[in-house]
Amino acid sequence: MRIGIDLGGTKIEILALDDQGRELVRRRVPTPRDDYGAILGAIVGLVEGVEAELDQTGTVGVGIPGAVSPTSGLVKNANSVVLIGKPLDKDLAAMLGREVRLENDANCFALSEAVDGAGRDAHVVFGVILGTGVGAGISIGRQILRGRHLIAGEWGHNPLPWPSVEEVVNAPSCYCGRRGCIETWLSGPGFAADFTRATGRRLTASEIIAEAVREGEPHGQAAGQAYWRYVDRLGRALAHIINILDPDIILLGGGMGNVDRLYADLGQAMRAHVFSDAVATPVAKPLHGDSSGVRGAAWLWPPAS
Repeated sequence: MRIGIDLGGTKIEILALDDQGRELVRRRVPTPRDDYGAILGAIVGLVEGVEAELDQTGTVGVGIPGAVSPTSGLVKNANSVVLIGKPLDKDLAAMLGREVRLENDANCFALSEAVDGAGRDAHVVFGVILGTGVGAGISIGRQILRGRHLIAGEWGHNPLPWPSVEEVVNAPSCYCGRRGCIETWLSGPGFAADFTRATGRRLTASEIIAEAVREGEPHGQAAGQAYWRYVDRLGRALAHIINILDPDIILLGGGMGNVDRLYADLGQAMRAHVFSDAVATPVAKPLHGDSSGVRGAAWLWPPAS
């Protein structure tokens, strides 16, 4: 049995899979706020509860919004700042009495879809997260590409490619200390902020999309204009990835990845910026949707060969 944990900012999800990848049980609890000890306790409680319910002991993998530093062995780059500087994998291993594998949540997403999801027939999978932040994971041959500094796929903290003069002048500030990062344009909050700058109105990303759909997404209406700016920016950003990595498939996760219209509109937005005479890279929805991250955490322990 493989147990996956998705440690998010608002919820902790646990999933148990059998050896064929079939779901055995799933549970969610709220993430304790700003309390590292309580987070450890919640994870251990979930694991012990699932194992008692199924009368089995499993391997444990955990996906987190960050990574473990190869230098210090401590969590770095985490959106959940209470995790930063903590030996999360070692603390959980000590409490559970077994090895615990820790991985970036976007890497878990890409791995899940590469193992038994929409990318299962692809060799190189680029899995994008377009949520409250922007990140990505890379799977090659159903193995996570981590990189020397464990930052492979940290797509959101690169500049938006081929920016207009207006985008350079009005580049939003990013929490990483720079301006104009892809995350500041393509995250859900970034999309909403772009709409607010243009109109003075405050709507959530989902509200803007709903308004654009009601209007038929015309370029002349504010919500439609915001949507097409988003498509153009996402197309440029994904074209940049194709020029560097040339993946076999790109998968869009996170809240913005649920916008069905994107999949029809992105091809043309990418095509002008890809250094090729044709662009055949499919951009698709993840098969496992919002469950992909927790499934990928479980698959950190691959099937025995």
